[in-house]
Amino acid sequence: MPAATPSMPPFHLAFPVRDLAEARQFYGELLGCPEGRSSDEWVDFNFYGHQIVAHLSPDECTQAATSSVDSQQVPVRHFGAVLSIPEWEVLADKLKSVGTKFVIEPYVRFKGEVGEQATMFFHDPSGNAIEIKAFKDMSSLFAK
Repeated sequence: MPAATPSMPPFHLAFPVRDLAEARQFYGELLGCPEGRSSDEWVDFNFYGHQIVAHLSPDECTQAATSSVDSQQVPVRHFGAVLSIPEWEVLADKLKSVGTKFVIEPYVRFKGEVGEQATMFFHDPSGNAIEIKAFKDMSSLFAK
């Protein structure tokens, strides 16, 4: 799993989950995120060099509203990672092979435009929306 670089400090994100064992299976086993510190109430994961923390809080687990982006209904509240195209393809294939129910199936968004990107959306077992994307040209990450 790639680490954050000195030029890009790692971010920290805390989010609710309904069950820590489910979170460990999903983030640790399926997505391959190494586990860090934990308690009976939370678990740290290394999410592509960034610290995400699954907090046990079943009452906070809700589905996000959606917004239209490139004719797709994107969950408004989501988080994710930007991978290389080969890493994205490997993960997309892995998720498909285990029968992941995608919110938005893996595809290329904004094809032929500035910001062309491969993207996919899916939920964790607690309903948190995740987007994994990749750019053919990483310099277009913030291009207008």
